[in-house]
Amino acid sequence: MKFLDLAKVYIRSGGGGGGAVSFRREKYIEYGGPDGGDGGKGGDVIAEAVDGLNTLIDFRYQQHFFAKNGTPGMGKQRTGADGKDVVLRVPAGTEILDEDEETVIADLAKVGDRVVLATGGNGGFGNLHFKTSTNQAPRRANPGQPGIERTIWLRLKLIADAGLLGLPNAGKSTFLAATSNARPKIADYPFTTLHPNLGVVGVDNTEFVVADIPGLIEGAHEGRGIGDRFLGHVERCAVLLHLVDGTTEDVAGDYATIIGELEAYGGHLADKPRVTALNKIDALDDEERAEKIDALEKASGGRVYAMSGVSREGVTPVLRALRSEIDAGRKAERIEAEGGDEEPGPWSP
Repeated sequence: MKFLDLAKVYIRSGGGGGGAVSFRREKYIEYGGPDGGDGGKGGDVIAEAVDGLNTLIDFRYQQHFFAKNGTPGMGKQRTGADGKDVVLRVPAGTEILDEDEETVIADLAKVGDRVVLATGGNGGFGNLHFKTSTNQAPRRANPGQPGIERTIWLRLKLIADAGLLGLPNAGKSTFLAATSNARPKIADYPFTTLHPNLGVVGVDNTEFVVADIPGLIEGAHEGRGIGDRFLGHVERCAVLLHLVDGTTEDVAGDYATIIGELEAYGGHLADKPRVTALNKIDALDDEERAEKIDALEKASGGRVYAMSGVSREGVTPVLRALRSEIDAGRKAERIEAEGGDEEPGPWSP
């Protein structure tokens, strides 16, 4: 299945049915009068986040979604049928943007989230609706309201617990393959990864989801390389794992390049918790390891883990650090969502 994270869609809700102008005419019935029914309501266009999808590829082959119109009213006080709704089934984590690609209409972050994108037009009143004591034979009815037509963008941001960052060939895909059942493409040339990959990683009898995105280079926010268009897939992550290639000469410079691109991207991405790891230490001797870890610690201002995705040396401490940050981040989000402080534990002497 091909990966697609951005799609342009044209939608139109259904128009309401027109009201009917009708009069009762039955043999042997003395009293007649107006009996025109109202028109039916037009169908809505709805977006719903469903389980089992992780790409917007379906919207490459169908871009137009039109709801059904309401049925006009009829005589004998019969109301027209409502038009059928149209439901856009999207993956969880899909943002719905207006035509300008900036205004967020809705964010369907969880399975089951729904939003009405275009409301169907109301049906028109039949002449029965206008009957009064002074106007007992109205000969007018309202037409149905037209539907709403608009253009929207669907932008997918993958739901993951941890995201991988680094320059091309930093070993992100190798790390994902070594720690999960995911099988991303791995090769010895830059930009091997062309679209995000997800993997379920397990450590200490717990599991979490890791997202691998294409590598960044200096100037990615200006469109160089693949650019920063895939950074949106790690915006929802609780923690970022920054992998630095230990075989390069300037590990501090490589670290600064990625941090600069995060800051240029904007938003709160640069402020997310990060775990920094020096990768490919299997290709370094003890002296080179110590020298590059020291340089990276000075550049990052925090602890640096040493690991190798190929030999799996030092991988478990990195996974435990990620798990710890994920637990802390999700706990803080839960407390904030509940709108209060953490509940105090039981009193003990």
